[in-house]
Amino acid sequence: MSLSDLTPILPLLLVSLWAITLLVVDLFVRRKGTTALMAAGGLLLALVVLILQSGDQLAVFNGMLVADSYAGFLQAIFLVTGLLAIAVAHDYLRRMGIERGEYYPLLLFTISGMMLMSLAGDLIVVFVALELLSLPLYVLAGFARPRPESEEAAMKYFLLGAFASSFLVYGIALVFGATGTTNLAGIAGELSGGAGLLLVGAVLVLVGLGFKVAAVPFHMWTPDVYQGAPSAVVAFMSVGAKAGGFAALLRVFIAALPDLAAAWAPLTMGLAALTMTWGNIAAIVQGNIKRMLAYSSIAHAGYILIALPAASLPAAAPGAVSAALFYLFAYLFSNLGAWAVVLAVERLEGGGLQIDDYSGLSRRRPGLALAMALFMLSLTGLPPTVGFVGKFLIFRAALDAGQIGLALVGVLTSLISAYYYLRVVVVMYMRTGEPETRSEGWLNATIGVTALATFVFGILPGPVLALTEHSEILGLLR
Repeated sequence: MSLSDLTPILPLLLVSLWAITLLVVDLFVRRKGTTALMAAGGLLLALVVLILQSGDQLAVFNGMLVADSYAGFLQAIFLVTGLLAIAVAHDYLRRMGIERGEYYPLLLFTISGMMLMSLAGDLIVVFVALELLSLPLYVLAGFARPRPESEEAAMKYFLLGAFASSFLVYGIALVFGATGTTNLAGIAGELSGGAGLLLVGAVLVLVGLGFKVAAVPFHMWTPDVYQGAPSAVVAFMSVGAKAGGFAALLRVFIAALPDLAAAWAPLTMGLAALTMTWGNIAAIVQGNIKRMLAYSSIAHAGYILIALPAASLPAAAPGAVSAALFYLFAYLFSNLGAWAVVLAVERLEGGGLQIDDYSGLSRRRPGLALAMALFMLSLTGLPPTVGFVGKFLIFRAALDAGQIGLALVGVLTSLISAYYYLRVVVVMYMRTGEPETRSEGWLNATIGVTALATFVFGILPGPVLALTEHSEILGLLR
């Protein structure tokens, strides 16, 4: 190990070391808001360092980590997600009576796991990153102890997560048995022998990562965990954990298994279609907005999955990866903003979580209702929002790869999603009521920032598109 190995991963090191430091410092801090500010400062510093770093693609630690533009873009998403998650949690934790200083170090540890996932150039690193990402999230899901719903959510998430990790480990073992290496570049160069064993291993890896992104049929944990866990945790989890899972999923299959694309592309096409369909249909009947957004999250995993089979064709791969990255960027602001509004309406003991509780919100809090309407339009994929651009790019990637049927499923399921998303808008604007809401500084700022980003990047997506188009996933591994 040398200094040249450490420099490209400096943002990851900063977040990890800052999390450890906060664990100690928090023991001497009485006002937990100070810990929140320190955590945000650490993430902001890491984001600045990430931006200042050059765009050179470097393999470090003997190829176990790949610091390329693909990883850089994803790390920026993780850091921004963390900053917004701290903002929405600051007042929420105090209001719900669960303000504890360890929340913020756990959040930073999870973010460091996500960052490591994006950098992974080896299947062993993928597993370590997945566990570093997941273990703090299991604790955060049960952070509202002794509430039975929160404890149940943590237990379900932990047990099913451990079960999924066993699939991933077994899959890695089979890949190693077939190729003699766990390095992604090495796997791509050893596809000539043991193709059957390698394919079984790849399927098991897909199962393990499919759980993390909540793809059907590995989604069973999602509605219950989203409903029982503290909403501030779910707001972060719904974006960060999904983006972390896709960071590994895209790199492993596109970079390490291109010659098996004829086998895994049809499988992932089926997964994408099934995930889009079931996620949207199940969301229609939900009366609880947290469960509705949980099934919505499943559906959006299906839309992002479209990029994986589309990238199985070398000519279409750059556009598919770019579309997936832009979709994750769009989903960050649209989904986290919607959850921020949920936090503003939520009351103690689970009150304010039914969709009917939003009746009359447009008269009581017109700005809040307008932001929520914008987020719902974006999640549906309607202009002039960033969600429209994201879906357009994803569907175009499928068409460029000749997968017209998959694109058609995406369009039809988007029409289905309009029913339950626009139902929230109808309730807010066309029903009478006196919803109780919270007006908290950090929360209001988060809603404003995410709403502004959802609108502005829907009108002017060019700068972000330029970044995603130059986010090369294949540079060092092909």
